[in-house]
Amino acid sequence: MIRSLFGLCVLLAAISTTAAQEQQSQNTSQLTIPFLEGAATLDGVLDEPQWQQAAKQSLVYVTEPFENTASPVATEVFIYEDGTSLFIAFRAHDPDPSAIRAFYRDRDLIFGGDMVGVKLDTFNDSRLAYQFFVNPFGVQADVIENEMTGQESDAWNAIWESAGQVNDSGYIVEMALPLRTMNFDEGQRTKVWGAEFLRFYPREDYLRISNIPRDRNNSCLLCQLEEISGFENATQGNNLAIVPTIVAGKSRSRDIYETRDWTYDDNQEVGLDVNWGITPEFTLQATLNPDFSQVEADVAQLSINNTFALFFDEQRPFFTENADYFSSNLNLVYTRNIGSPDYGAKVTGRVDDHSIGVFVADDVATTFLVPGNLGSSVAEIQESSNNTAIRYRYDFSSDFSVGVVSTLRKSDSYHNYVNGIDARYLITDNDTLRAQFVVSETQYPDFLFRDFCSEDCSVPQDFSEEALRTQRTDAFTGQAFRINYRHEARDWFFRADHYSNGEDFRADLGFVSRVDRSTSVIGGGYYWWNENSWWNRIRISGDWDIAHNDDGELLEKELEANVSIRGDYQSFAEIGYLRRDRAGLRLDPSTLAIDGNSDRFTERQWRMFVETQPNEILYLNSFMSYGDQIDFANNRLGERFFIEGEVELNVGQHLFVGGYFLHNEFDADNQPLFTANLLDARFTYQVDARQFLRLIVSYSYIERNQDNYIDAVDAESQDLGWQLLYSYKVNPLTKFFIGVSDTSFNDDSLTRLTSAEQSVFMKFSYAWLE
Repeated sequence: MIRSLFGLCVLLAAISTTAAQEQQSQNTSQLTIPFLEGAATLDGVLDEPQWQQAAKQSLVYVTEPFENTASPVATEVFIYEDGTSLFIAFRAHDPDPSAIRAFYRDRDLIFGGDMVGVKLDTFNDSRLAYQFFVNPFGVQADVIENEMTGQESDAWNAIWESAGQVNDSGYIVEMALPLRTMNFDEGQRTKVWGAEFLRFYPREDYLRISNIPRDRNNSCLLCQLEEISGFENATQGNNLAIVPTIVAGKSRSRDIYETRDWTYDDNQEVGLDVNWGITPEFTLQATLNPDFSQVEADVAQLSINNTFALFFDEQRPFFTENADYFSSNLNLVYTRNIGSPDYGAKVTGRVDDHSIGVFVADDVATTFLVPGNLGSSVAEIQESSNNTAIRYRYDFSSDFSVGVVSTLRKSDSYHNYVNGIDARYLITDNDTLRAQFVVSETQYPDFLFRDFCSEDCSVPQDFSEEALRTQRTDAFTGQAFRINYRHEARDWFFRADHYSNGEDFRADLGFVSRVDRSTSVIGGGYYWWNENSWWNRIRISGDWDIAHNDDGELLEKELEANVSIRGDYQSFAEIGYLRRDRAGLRLDPSTLAIDGNSDRFTERQWRMFVETQPNEILYLNSFMSYGDQIDFANNRLGERFFIEGEVELNVGQHLFVGGYFLHNEFDADNQPLFTANLLDARFTYQVDARQFLRLIVSYSYIERNQDNYIDAVDAESQDLGWQLLYSYKVNPLTKFFIGVSDTSFNDDSLTRLTSAEQSVFMKFSYAWLE
């Protein structure tokens, strides 16, 4: 396999490096950005002389949901730079300013409303772009777009200035982007960047308005940016931020099933963060004694009738900053596994055709997934660990890239080392091939398997899949590989994938919850477009996949078909049908065999998703599913009705109300089995662009029919958590939080909801910039 993959990489490199020319779709026209002395005052009024001398652009193309149609509104853009910052202003005309959808929100939460902004590919190599957006009130959002992974992340936060003002003819936005916030090649005198200037105009449709047309027959979006040139005197200066932090908190917890006596804990900590632009291309981030507690609670999830571990997004700034440098096909770097480090350091950057990311951090304990093919669980070892991730990519050309990735985790009795190679080849504007091959070596503590026995580890029937996979006395190695092919054209798309995670493969710094599993997928779809009716796109799609374990035993076979329509009032609806044949639980838990050791079930489900934002006040979506599903608690086929959704309300310009709900109703053997309900409600009053007051309430209630379970279960269980938070942010690094939270539980052994954890906390950080 290694030889085959190496041969594939050599062949693709040869094809790429002998190509006669770059992609024909690259826009070769250039806009010259003038150098002008003096910084404009950002106040939403274009009265400085620099704006009269700035380069100018007009946004004339509607690229979504329509295909390069004429914009119904005029938007003028003014651009100049002064050697240290890029200044951009937008004059957004509107025939009805009262219809502008603008709200005071926390940064990065303005999407869906009126806003303007820019994409900047500072290396002009169609790999990565910085995005900066501002709404009419001056509220900011910044995003990293990664063409290599096809993902966008708003976890990246830069320090920059903006202002906005609504007027009688629309609104004006001004922004100043310090060049220190972006990596670029300072060695070139005249620098050429890729750029796109954008306006989002939500009315009956959510219009994406651009200065350049978009070719829907080109799957590479960053390849289509306009080129801008200039920045002869651009420098990044020292680009140093020193950020001391102070954390103070008080908490108490108790065992609500035993003594119920409170145990108190005080937390007063001083920490230090350092952000340093070592060169214009490379950035260092370091943290000492950080407080990595969650300022904002995770969105609540339920794990009932689910055999695999839940995934939670990373929210801690040290790990989210420049996280795209560590991305690859497999999720090998999932930093939520690092719970409480005393220190951390990260270096990321790009120079010429080389991209590099390195981070190190310790942890007071060691937490990781124990994966399987029918389920996974979380293991924790009470030993401190050292954690390292290294990512390197070399771009042979704009079409072909090869990368390597390594992760290392080690404690006294445990280690996991992962090393891999991956490649991406843009065969044509429409066709992309990705491949990755990874090897791992793992050593588990001798005692670890005992954490996963149901009762007595000396009795084979009390074993679980996780116990069998951790009952190892020596170090062991495993392999994983994946190959993905995508064809994306204007009217149709096609995909063919093969994934294989060997039974001994582990990626404990990542999120790889399935091993001993090989999956093949074939899928595709077709589009119909329309610009003269209430609908603008219809899509049919589907896929077929099949999965086996390493012994060739069938785990799962699935066929899925969907049809969707997108139309006015920012509406979208999709209906689908799924048929899945898959193995249930193992009848004999002391062996990992599937054939002859599990029942096979056929699930048939109908699914529907709807979404709409009919006006500036209301947004809602809902996913519904009805049909067969395995009852994993009792190893039989049941019938499930499942619905989840989100509702968002903009009450005036300052108040936001958001709610996530879930209802899961399950019957088996013609009797009710369980009913589960979940509500996550968030109320935010945004005083202005810098400060807000937020209340988060999360409540779940599960009711079970004890007579329909083989094993004993609680008839009822409840969880209630709430958090009240005040936040004041001068910028992403200078900020103040104060909050209070409480968590309560209830089950058959309690008479009511009982508080188990309570806390009050405060955090302050201040950034010294040089």
